[in-house]
Amino acid sequence: MLRDGIKQNNFIIVGRAGIDFFTDAGVAAEDADRVTVGLGGSSANIAAGICKLGGQAALVTRVSDDSVGSYCVGQLKRYGVDARYVTPVGGEYRNSLAFYESRVEGHRNVIYRNGAADFQMSEEDVAAVDYGAYGALITAGTVFAAEPSRSATFSAFSRAKAAGLPIIFDVDYRPYSWPSAEVASDVLSRAAAECGMIVGNDEEFGFMAGDYDRGLDKARELAAQGVLIIYKMGEKGAITFANGEEIRTGIYPVEALKPTGAGDSFMAGLMTSLAGGHDLKTAILRGSACASITVSKPGCAPAMADTPTLETFLAAHPGPTEP
Repeated sequence: MLRDGIKQNNFIIVGRAGIDFFTDAGVAAEDADRVTVGLGGSSANIAAGICKLGGQAALVTRVSDDSVGSYCVGQLKRYGVDARYVTPVGGEYRNSLAFYESRVEGHRNVIYRNGAADFQMSEEDVAAVDYGAYGALITAGTVFAAEPSRSATFSAFSRAKAAGLPIIFDVDYRPYSWPSAEVASDVLSRAAAECGMIVGNDEEFGFMAGDYDRGLDKARELAAQGVLIIYKMGEKGAITFANGEEIRTGIYPVEALKPTGAGDSFMAGLMTSLAGGHDLKTAILRGSACASITVSKPGCAPAMADTPTLETFLAAHPGPTEP
């Protein structure tokens, strides 16, 4: 069901869209006399990345009923993302905003999430989706950090599964969004149990296991239950657990400009490569190439590869590291 759903290359994505401000290359925040604006937010980035690589994606979320919310909707449409399920919310709720530096050494990323509009996504929002029109549902863990978004997303999972859609989960643990680590561990573990594919890094799997040193054991435990697991280890590459096999892959080294956006770009590249008929190992490597492209440019959604950029990069790069 997982591979068949992904092959449709048409995804319903649940989660936030935000606005990013980022400095010019190498410029610290205190030295900036200008910043560039771009679309951000993990789920919005994944959706934009999928569309840039030739897939289709629709986003389900809430945005603030103001100029920032309008900006996010306008940017989603610019990238080709279907925004019919993006709903404004009024009052004091505000869109997520990130301000980060386009540098690796000393990199700082400040995210404003007070009264976040996307956490107001409701059961009504997810009930409006025609799940049968899509091949798979993708979400990132931030949606579970607060109510009513948490319950709404679990409802979306149930509705998607009833329609025959596989669920793909990027753990994306952000401590600042959660009331406590204990709540996060419980909720993210519950979410993981509903999914056909889980993507996370070593720290995130360790977090779900309750002990960083047990992250790999947690990944193997979930894989033994039939879940496809991609266990990312930064510059050391990734281990994928699928059908009783362990597939080890490296990364495409580049001169990174900043660390943000890599995971979202990886997901977009992985999904569209699987949809395009590539085998699992090749799709993972193409996702890794997308991540490398994104960290080598300013911004998140603006830095994500389109298909010509990805193919040119792969043709010119000497190849991935040994895992």
